[in-house]
Amino acid sequence: MTDILFTIIIAAALILFWVMLYDTNHFVVRKHTVTDSRIRRSCRAVLLTDLHNKCYGKENERLLAAIHDQKPDFILIAGDLLTANTKAPLEPPLLLLQNLVKDYPVYYANGNHEQRLRISPRFYGKMEKRYRKALKRIGLEPMVNSHVNLPEFGIAVYGAEIDMEYYKRFHIRKMPPEYMPRILGQASGDAYTVLLAHNPDYFPQYAAWGADLTLSGHVHGGVARVPVWGKGVLAPSWHVFPKYDGGIFREGSAVMVLSRGLGSHTIPVRVFNPGELWVLDFQPEETDVLS
Repeated sequence: MTDILFTIIIAAALILFWVMLYDTNHFVVRKHTVTDSRIRRSCRAVLLTDLHNKCYGKENERLLAAIHDQKPDFILIAGDLLTANTKAPLEPPLLLLQNLVKDYPVYYANGNHEQRLRISPRFYGKMEKRYRKALKRIGLEPMVNSHVNLPEFGIAVYGAEIDMEYYKRFHIRKMPPEYMPRILGQASGDAYTVLLAHNPDYFPQYAAWGADLTLSGHVHGGVARVPVWGKGVLAPSWHVFPKYDGGIFREGSAVMVLSRGLGSHTIPVRVFNPGELWVLDFQPEETDVLS
């Protein structure tokens, strides 16, 4: 009986180890479609978030191939393409972005890791300056509490960078209702409003501000997910089984697509939790025409 139990434990450990290796180096493509009367023309976007310097194949060739296969009209980035660590190279995210901007418009909002580089030069030295200069050379300017209108599609894309106090561990700080209008201004009512907001914990506040579609990351799907139940185990705030762990969430008519991201950092593994590349289809709302 003891030998049988030992064999079962060893077999389970080997299976878990294989799943961990596979999921840490594997991503899936997920799709979501939104329909709205303000959308003027059908278009497609690909969402990238939480790459954290990860490379899928040489120079991210597998990731680039998957993006090209989807034939997007533009790329949306919800932050943390890099990892805030002086020993982490900048080349993986920069090379990926350099390849993307050759073929697509790219709209890039910072995550907390890009934000850390800027506000803490004492710890990261000239890392942020080097990254910003490299982005400028390839024609990219991160969207820091700014927006861009895409009138041909009837879409407005906003990039939010909330204060680092909203990223503190163990406690989700209350966000006052005036905060989002203060940093972003008033959401456009004439265009379908897409908000790139790295931290999903404040989805209700984003929806109240006027985001029709919020695109977030940060949580990495909870690092590991419980089989069958499907819940993510741990958030970066160290909350266990966080409410917002990955997938589609709704507040009234507002929607949040929360990507599980593509990479990892502090806990450098994924279990039952492969990376995600999200494909977003925007479609005009069909209206009945009386003959």
